[in-house]
Amino acid sequence: MPDAVPASLRLQRNDGRLVVGMAERAGASHLADLYQRPPLRALFPRPEPGDPFTAALVNTAGGVAGGDRLATEVAVADGAAALVSAQAAEKIYRSDGPDSLLTTTLQVGADAVLEWAPQETIVFDGARLRRDIAIDAAPTARLLATETVVLGRAARGERLARGLVHDAWRVRRGGHLVWADTLRLDRDIRTLVDRPATLDGATALATVCYVADTAAALIDAARSALTETGCRSGATAVRDDVLLVRLVGRDAGAVRRQLAIVWSALRAAAFGRPPRPPRLWTV
Repeated sequence: MPDAVPASLRLQRNDGRLVVGMAERAGASHLADLYQRPPLRALFPRPEPGDPFTAALVNTAGGVAGGDRLATEVAVADGAAALVSAQAAEKIYRSDGPDSLLTTTLQVGADAVLEWAPQETIVFDGARLRRDIAIDAAPTARLLATETVVLGRAARGERLARGLVHDAWRVRRGGHLVWADTLRLDRDIRTLVDRPATLDGATALATVCYVADTAAALIDAARSALTETGCRSGATAVRDDVLLVRLVGRDAGAVRRQLAIVWSALRAAAFGRPPRPPRLWTV
């Protein structure tokens, strides 16, 4: 009997690309550019009162398999404003060898504002994730960005024990590198995570980055928002124009709750917007 699944099909991998561009016209932001290659898509729900033009990212494949390549590019032109979130958490499935490659490119023009707020990236045991986040903001741009990584499927009692998590940020203002950070967990991940000097047993970690001329001035607002006792957290001004908040915890739910509090406080202080997380985080 012939093989039920030909090798050519078994080796197929997704090569998705999404390009979303926003521009300003007559005092309002609107969609100016859109390119979608499956499985990546963007939807454009009606913004909540007080929110800017909103885009929701969708992976129609339902997750990321080993060998998949997914590239997302978001550009906010001069003077425009946008909130970009995701319809659901991204799932990185166990790999049979190849890495899953995710690249995110964010460009924010002069006097533009971008809120980058996807939901969690859940890394299954045995997954191999390489993610690069490249940000280039103009000197007068303002950017509030976050990413959360969950190490294993907490709802099933799974912890990430083996695989790869390589998560790199590169942030530039006016073309100049202002912050770089890379997290790498490889092979025996559970042993690395359990060490007190690394993550001390944490199963979830989140980063919030605010980039603007006056970013450091919001450090008190950020620290005042660190009220969740179920996770460890800290805020620091790396430079006058870069504010960072880091969250880690053994309870992914506690990290998510703390992130929502921090996000709400910072967007209100930075942009004068309603102090709430993106609607997609709560539906």
